[in-house]
Amino acid sequence: MSRSKSKRSKPSSAQTREPAPPAPEAASGSPTAAPAAPESPSGAGAPAEPGERTVHTEARGGVVGTALRMWLAAYRVEVVLFLVSFAVLASFSSQRFLRQSEAPHFVYQAKAWLEGRLDLDPEVLPNLEDWACVREVAGKKVRCEGRLQPGDRWYVSFPSFPAVVMLPFVALHGYQFNDTSFGVIVGALAVALFYSLLRFLAKEGETARDRTENVGLALILAFGTLFFYAAIRGEVWFSAEVMGVAFTCLYVRNAVRAHRPVLAGLFFSMATLTRTPLLFAGLFFVLEALCPGPEGRFAQLRELGSNWKPALRKLGLFALGAAPLALLAAAYNLYRFGSPGEFGHAFLYNNRVNVDIDRWGLFNLVYLSRNLRAAFLLLPDISLNPLRLAYDPHGLSLLLTLPLLVFLVVPKLRPRLHWPLWLTLAVTALPGLFYQNDGYMQFGFRFSIDYTPYLLLLFAVGGWSLRNRAVQAAVVLGVLVNFWGAVAFRGYTELVRNW
Repeated sequence: MSRSKSKRSKPSSAQTREPAPPAPEAASGSPTAAPAAPESPSGAGAPAEPGERTVHTEARGGVVGTALRMWLAAYRVEVVLFLVSFAVLASFSSQRFLRQSEAPHFVYQAKAWLEGRLDLDPEVLPNLEDWACVREVAGKKVRCEGRLQPGDRWYVSFPSFPAVVMLPFVALHGYQFNDTSFGVIVGALAVALFYSLLRFLAKEGETARDRTENVGLALILAFGTLFFYAAIRGEVWFSAEVMGVAFTCLYVRNAVRAHRPVLAGLFFSMATLTRTPLLFAGLFFVLEALCPGPEGRFAQLRELGSNWKPALRKLGLFALGAAPLALLAAAYNLYRFGSPGEFGHAFLYNNRVNVDIDRWGLFNLVYLSRNLRAAFLLLPDISLNPLRLAYDPHGLSLLLTLPLLVFLVVPKLRPRLHWPLWLTLAVTALPGLFYQNDGYMQFGFRFSIDYTPYLLLLFAVGGWSLRNRAVQAAVVLGVLVNFWGAVAFRGYTELVRNW
């Protein structure tokens, strides 16, 4: 088409309101026929009036606005909890909030994937703290020892799902993505999700808590447990703990009475591939699939002999939901470390724990005493001259960081979920007690964050009221201790950065 034909004079506003006569080419059926004008909302075939287009757009906007208002009305408490938690956690994170931490391992893993590689570029690693280094010797994968060699391969020595969550943000910001502020956001989201779980349990008749007490329990998670100091730091160790709490809330909500087995399996795999001890929390779904009703647990187990298909179907759907991520992770581990169940700690480069790992392995009974000490026996160091209050970086008793524990020993009620939660708590806590590392450096026994949601759920179903004065005293003590941890703890970031 020539340039003179392609230029047309701009029609007046009056002309745009008249239906254009059909072009001769259109009438003759020529291939060059002009496209038909869009129909108006009335269906008359004429172009829509400008005003009509505006009304149509406003109508769609009105639908979206109405849906948003309905969602906010339904979840206003969750939204407020998220905003309040975010504001407080960001404030306590302080100047850390504006900077990437000194242990942004998941950021580097996500960036490597975006660059099309499964290992990490050793030239860009920010430090050598808790990375896995793999060397092939006679066709066997071994830990790098001595002088580094060109063929050595570097990996993140932790389950990699947090890097999957960070992928879109790392795609935008690259290696500079701020894992600290991201951890604060995830922490605030976890608090809202925990309240949503409590509200769901109350709606289903599993607890008798009202909205005020459910809000109180969510705030206790946020500021009255070790979750507080972990959520404000960033750093690979604490980021995974906080994200594990969020996925635990989603998993438990879908696992109660095994009512959504596929989603429960999906969130279970996300939780496990964030924090490996959460693999043992799969017991909760198994118990809920086998004994979902209010009848006696042993009676339900006896009935399985004649009516086992519904439970088997739920377990199968749960496995189906968990399988995709589990198979990908197993293949990834096999490629990196030669074993589908190895996440990298056997290949830690130049780490203080390697001596114990080589001698006793990652898990051993020999580690139990020091982990029990870190979890229950360590107390603050109080000096009067000069006046000083200090914590042991190996841990602090859970009786101080979560004083509500004492009320779990003497519950007022033992409802249907009492034993499933206790058993899940027990098996999830075991790996951390037999692990080669007690969590150093930390404020309090940080591995307990993995099962803190189950501890608080046990309190929620146990019948003790938050209005009880003894309970309130325990809550106040927990908040004060964890406030101290949030402001006093100095971890890897402070050790290597000149603030």
